[in-house]
Amino acid sequence: MVRIRNYREDDNLKWVRCRVLSFLDTAYYDDVLKEKQHYKNSSIELVAEIDDKIVGLMDTEYEIEKGAVCYKSNELGAVIWHLAVLPEYRNKGISTALLNQTINILKGKDIKVLQAWTRDDIWVNDWYKKRGFNWRESYLHVYKNRKDCDEFVQTKVENVVICSCFAHYVGTNKEEIKDTFERVHECNLYELTI
Repeated sequence: MVRIRNYREDDNLKWVRCRVLSFLDTAYYDDVLKEKQHYKNSSIELVAEIDDKIVGLMDTEYEIEKGAVCYKSNELGAVIWHLAVLPEYRNKGISTALLNQTINILKGKDIKVLQAWTRDDIWVNDWYKKRGFNWRESYLHVYKNRKDCDEFVQTKVENVVICSCFAHYVGTNKEEIKDTFERVHECNLYELTI
């Protein structure tokens, strides 16, 4: 039986393991954290636990003042920063249970908008859409290899060679960028009115 509860500081290692293992088969496979993120603003930090094992997590930062967390919103809002469920526990309603509990808490804080950014994994994007989130916009995450970095980035430090780069492309010629670079991900903004 899954139990949804608040994150505790002694959960750090279990939280990190859950997030890393959950992201391995996604477009975020190399977005590795060594410890749990902490937030500047108020947050809801939940974990899903089965037999003392963290099998899922959701971290949501929310606003007290408009514009402190959300992107282009006229309402008080919140952003889901981390949502993960271990692969062997997926499709059991755990992420939906985490989302529902988060929404219930946010409603009590007069939050009107919940946003989430995610890359181009079809199954993840479909999950948000099936829960009533609407796609708003996107930009590109661009990874550059050694050759590409030399063309676009220069260091001011002698004898330092840049071997890899990560960039955001916010322009309108996305297809050219996708054709130019080997690894490019669409980063999508979804929004739910609550």
